Amino acid sequence: MSDRHASSSPWQPDVTVATVVVRDGKLLCVEEHADGRLVLNQPAGHLEPGESLQDAALRETREETGWEVRLTHLVGTYQWRAPESGRHYLRVAFAAEPLHELPGAVLDTGIVRALWLSPAQLQAEAARHRSPLVWRTAADYLGGSRHPLALARHIA
Repeated sequence: MSDRHASSSPWQPDVTVATVVVRDGKLLCVEEHADGRLVLNQPAGHLEPGESLQDAALRETREETGWEVRLTHLVGTYQWRAPESGRHYLRVAFAAEPLHELPGAVLDTGIVRALWLSPAQLQAEAARHRSPLVWRTAADYLGGSRHPLALARHIA
């Protein structure tokens, strides 16, 4: 019997969002504490109950970086299993343009700072990426992956 049928409740991955924000050729990243390490990630986090994917992406970007952004495209969806924990993640990644930085913004717990990195700088720090999703999402965006936002609809 497969793991999928081992329980009477349906399997549910952790649903997360991420935002690729580019300004002057640099990517907005967060440096954060996770699993006892100082890692790099896109602004990203979990979808909250009743929240749309797009609203979650805007909220997480604001909370983790202090930047207000405007979503422009869906970059892609990514399914990944973390080898250490066995947790399964379903990431929905968006592209966004920066609007303005919020003066005096207090960043989420665990976030050390927001920073702008060139693609080469981000790639060179691969050992510090929170997961392989960080570079895969950035590489897809840089490679031209852009889909209409309407593909991530919220039906209330």
